Amino acid sequence: MNEILQSVEAFTDKAHGDQMRKYAPQDRYIVHPMRVMRICQAYTQSLPVLAAAILHDVLEDTAVTKGELSAFLSHIMPARDAERTLQLVVELTDVYVKNAYPQWNRRKRKAAELKRITQNSPEAQTIKYADILDNCQGMSEQDTDFAPVFLRECRQLLKSMDKGNPELKQRAETVVSQELVALEQRR
Repeated sequence: MNEILQSVEAFTDKAHGDQMRKYAPQDRYIVHPMRVMRICQAYTQSLPVLAAAILHDVLEDTAVTKGELSAFLSHIMPARDAERTLQLVVELTDVYVKNAYPQWNRRKRKAAELKRITQNSPEAQTIKYADILDNCQGMSEQDTDFAPVFLRECRQLLKSMDKGNPELKQRAETVVSQELVALEQRR
């Protein structure tokens, strides 16, 4: 399994190319999906879940297509695992994005995403909990303008997603709450 996850990491790193983390510009983008995978690894050893955790932003934030991702996965893992991994990545890929819905404002796009994501599988929701946890840690120190909006959106997502790992959900809820309190204290 480690060899497969190393291949997935290399593919993801190459796909994200020169992208850097927005609030940690010293970090290559791959740092985030690897942290998301490690968070998930504390709750599951499912290869498709761990691989999808690493790949969760590839379809949304890179030029990689679903077909290319499918071809890659089918070469490195058993067919059933490759199909499940792809399915999870698709579930985790935002559909209601600005370039697809330019006439919608952020609130309307996020409301549609919220409705969509509540239908996701327990495994996809577990990965999303880990994504939220990693994205929100320390956010109150990074961007006091955007952080309140983002943290409230994450809190709403966590309230609505109820199928994933309950312990991880609780961890994510705690971090979001702590970051919101820290923002209030800075005002």
